[in-house]
Amino acid sequence: MIRENLEEVEARIQAACDRAGRKREEVTLISVSKTKPVETLKEAYDLGVRVFGENKVQEIREKYEALPKDIEWHMIGHLQTNKVKYIIDKVRLIHSVDSLKLAETIEKEAAKHGIVMDILLEVNVAEEESKFGLKMDEVIPLMEKISGLSHVRIKGLMTIAPFVENPEDNRAIFADLHKLYVDIKEKNIDNGTVSILSMGMTNDYETAIEEGATMVRIGTGIFGARDYSI
Repeated sequence: MIRENLEEVEARIQAACDRAGRKREEVTLISVSKTKPVETLKEAYDLGVRVFGENKVQEIREKYEALPKDIEWHMIGHLQTNKVKYIIDKVRLIHSVDSLKLAETIEKEAAKHGIVMDILLEVNVAEEESKFGLKMDEVIPLMEKISGLSHVRIKGLMTIAPFVENPEDNRAIFADLHKLYVDIKEKNIDNGTVSILSMGMTNDYETAIEEGATMVRIGTGIFGARDYSI
């Protein structure tokens, strides 16, 4: 099943890139493996998947130890400051930074390991009360504060758009975030490091790609429905 799903997702990413006049290599596919067992991840790994996204620190810790070390792990879920230390040396990118306190904790833990941690600022474009993330007008002020940290590097923006039946309903959200992303690049607040726009999931990733996403986070479309009872 995973092979067929990956082939379909790949074809749809390519088609969306074609429609937008973009190159396929401009879009990174993150296989979101939360709640899935190690055996399922191994199956995807054997099919060539090397970039996995997880929502929980404990799952990253367990899967990191059990799977090959050439995997690129992304922390895409809400991250508590007291858990940063457990994943700081295991993940390539943290997608969900939405406060100076969290950025400062990442700075402290990254310094201990002598590394620079790449992060994305999470933006709640739709301002849904049920979701974490910055408001649009909070992004640049926070970015300016974080830019002074030497072990944290802002690589771009992330959003979790509302779950909608019709992906077109999220097009304006993706377009708004892309506009902010371009504004930030033009202002060069980040010293030229911003290059990632992480937006779009299983139900709307094609629309996100058409609106400029450079990373899409796809779980159900690859691994099937999740079992949240575990």
